[in-house]
Amino acid sequence: DEETDSKIKHISDKRFSCETCGKRFSRNGLLTEHIRTHTGEKPYFCESCGKSFRQSSHLTRHMRTHTGEKPYFCERCGKHFNRNCNLTVHMKTHTGEKTYFCERCGKGFCERGKLTIHMRTHTGEKPYFCERCGKTFIQNKNLLSHIRTHTGRKSLKCDVFGNTFQNKYQMKKHHQIHDDTNPSADNACRKKCNLGSDLKVHMVIDKGDKRFSCETCGKRFSRNSQLTVHMRIHTGEKPYSCETCGKSFNQNGNLTEHMRTHTGEKAYCCERCGKNFNRLSNLYVHMRTHTGERPYSCTTCGKSFNQNGNLTEHMRTHTGEKAYCERCGKNFNRLSNLYSWNIDGIKSGSQSPL
Repeated sequence: DEETDSKIKHISDKRFSCETCGKRFSRNGLLTEHIRTHTGEKPYFCESCGKSFRQSSHLTRHMRTHTGEKPYFCERCGKHFNRNCNLTVHMKTHTGEKTYFCERCGKGFCERGKLTIHMRTHTGEKPYFCERCGKTFIQNKNLLSHIRTHTGRKSLKCDVFGNTFQNKYQMKKHHQIHDDTNPSADNACRKKCNLGSDLKVHMVIDKGDKRFSCETCGKRFSRNSQLTVHMRIHTGEKPYSCETCGKSFNQNGNLTEHMRTHTGEKAYCCERCGKNFNRLSNLYVHMRTHTGERPYSCTTCGKSFNQNGNLTEHMRTHTGEKAYCERCGKNFNRLSNLYSWNIDGIKSGSQSPL
């Protein structure tokens, strides 16, 4: 019949057969490449690092790790990728498509690898461990970030100012300081500000043309990617999820910072006193203890503070507003006093935990 004839034709089209496993191919070239899976032959070598590959296309793809070439880009947000399959996976963050689901809790993922990592939150498996301190991790990237807390290695360098960083996110946050600026125009400020935090506060930034406008609130941005992130404030979209606890975020950077609460990594170090922090914003606040900067001022009495939260508490001395304990109704003019009251009460047994 017609179906049988079609199968016969399909088999006859694959006239090149592997003598080892019997698999058939339509072209001799495909058979040659397949045989290398049995022989282990890898005739294509990278001249930069010496790594070898079975196929020429694999070498071409590998070379992009050295050249930095990323020929595939997302038309929605402009992000670039060195492999087409990575772009395909990335597109699912826009479409919301999730093809892999956890059989235990039903959570969906756009990549099989992410599902595998998620399953470890159920099994408790942590296959990656630090040889120095024995700490274990669910993901290899968490281990690599942790190891830098031992070595202090800063392998990434800013091409504009020469600052070095331990990870990509740390460098990305630094780039936000001088993004879209003319490096030669910032030389004067650079000489005065030898710390990243000082530079952030004092450097004059020319943002240029802000041609991307939010249709909801009218706020304008110089890049479409900034607008895309901003729109999530209105839509409530949080496409980046923590595979450990499930908490979601509207920016990948926020997820990266959150992950440090699980790994214990403190990637941001004060260059003056050596104190470490798990968030860049905490380092900025800390730097004000060295610089004496107090950017938050009371409009009533003029007193200034190094944190916005301290100004908020101070304003209560003018407004008379008081925070109160939900357990006993007692009022406090400082949140810190309320926290101490609750903790002391729980320890003494006079109050029951919430």
